[in-house]
This record gives sequence, C-alpha cells and structure tokens, in this order.
Amino acid sequence: MTVHRLTPPPRVRTSTRGNGETAQVQSLTRGLSILECLARAEGGLTLTDIAQRVQLPASTTHRLLGTLEKMGYVHTMGDLSRWYVGLTAFTVGSSFLASRDFAAHSHAYMRRLMEQCGETCNLAILDGTEAVFIDQVQCRETMRTIVKLGSRVPLHASGVGKAIFASLLDDQIDALVKVKGLPRITENTITSPETMWASIRVIRQRGWSFDDEEHLPGTRCVAAPIYDEHAEPLGAISLAGPSSRLPDARIKQLGPLVSRMAEEITRRVGGRWPHPR
Repeated sequence: MTVHRLTPPPRVRTSTRGNGETAQVQSLTRGLSILECLARAEGGLTLTDIAQRVQLPASTTHRLLGTLEKMGYVHTMGDLSRWYVGLTAFTVGSSFLASRDFAAHSHAYMRRLMEQCGETCNLAILDGTEAVFIDQVQCRETMRTIVKLGSRVPLHASGVGKAIFASLLDDQIDALVKVKGLPRITENTITSPETMWASIRVIRQRGWSFDDEEHLPGTRCVAAPIYDEHAEPLGAISLAGPSSRLPDARIKQLGPLVSRMAEEITRRVGGRWPHPR
C-alpha cells in the first residue's frame, strides 16, 4: 500500500527588515539632530529645551539622550538637569581635523603670524554655505577678538568668509547667493550684488580680504585663502582685532602679510597659489 504524506504548504515569512532599517535610520537621524542642537547651544540645554528645538516628544528625546549618554556622546552635570556634548563627540570631531593635514600644518604658521602682527589669528573652513572656525592662536593683548571654535560666520560678511567666497567659481558664488542671499548683519555689511562682485574682484587680484566691521561692530580683520593642488580653497586664515588697533593704514600693512603666510601654508600642503605677485 502506498502511503501519501501530506506536506504542509511553506510558511510565508513577512520581512520586517525594511521597517527595522527605516526605524534605525530615523533614530540615528534624530540622535545626530540632538548632538547638533547641543553643539550650537551655550551652557547646555534642558530636556525640554532639546525636545522643543528638535521637535520631538520629551519621552523620545529622553530615550535618545540615554543611548547617547551610554556611548559618551552627551553627559549631564551638576543637578543633572542640563545636557552637554560629551567627550566621545569631541574625539570624533578631532579625528576630522587630524585627517585634514592643512589644519595641523597651519597652526605653526598661525602662531608665527600672531607673533609678527600682535593680533589673534584664526583658521576657518567652508562648510555648506558658511565658514566654520576650527583653530585659533590668541594674541596677548588685553582687548582681543576671540571666536568659539565651531562657530559659523557668513561668507559675504566676514574676513575668512569673503576670502573663501572669492576663491570659488563664479557659478558657485551665484548658487550660494541664491540660497543665502546677502542679509544685512551690521551697518557695514555688503548687501548689494554689484558691490559684492566688485569686492570679489579686488580680493582675487590682491590675494586677501578685508572685513570692515561687516560682521561684528568694533571688529576688523584681514584674511587670505589656503588652496589645494587644484587651486581650490581648503580654508582661510585671518588676523582679527578691535577697530581701534586696526586703522586703514595698518590694514594695508597686514593684508600682504596674511596673504604671504597663506601662500606659505598653501605650498607647505602641496597646494597651488593662484594670485599674482
């Protein structure tokens, strides 16, 4: 006798991998948003502040903060009511600077420039539509200009920003202006496209830019771009100080000095200096 075995139909498995991956990506995005929020804040933020700024429920924000805290990306201090960026986040950020040789190479030149000129020297890079300060050598004067590392300045209204801005291609500049415009920050800010282009032509010809209290009242600075091997901007260095110490005559002296130092850094990192001498 032949026995016929009934084989059950194969089970159809419903994959949840896609939804799981989506949830993981969403959590990662939210966690990074919290880190960015804390990085922009002065003096830490409360749970309520963070939740409001990243537009998430307090419970979700607290859960994400707990995960970030376990990994060292955030921490609390004192009464535990405020959250701050943690050491792990600093370590990750520092690895970025280590990977950009020009940042490490620039520091010694910045210190030499500060010693020569007696004003604070800064280093910035382009990030999206803004310049970001990544290094500084402070001068010894009682009155001095100090910027927070990681802080951002507009391209059209700052010394380092204008130096980088003028080093871009014309179509890149047009695209950036369409996105950001030329918003007024102080009474001296350049807001006219015609004036902006005239300023860019001068910067390109002489190799250095000038911020005449266009970003911060009472502060002037001169800056020059640092280039890679394609003559594209890696960043810019600047000398900044109170306007009382930087009259027009001194600006004309400092501009070429900053430009020459930027050229030295450019050649040190294997870049190509495109400005005439």
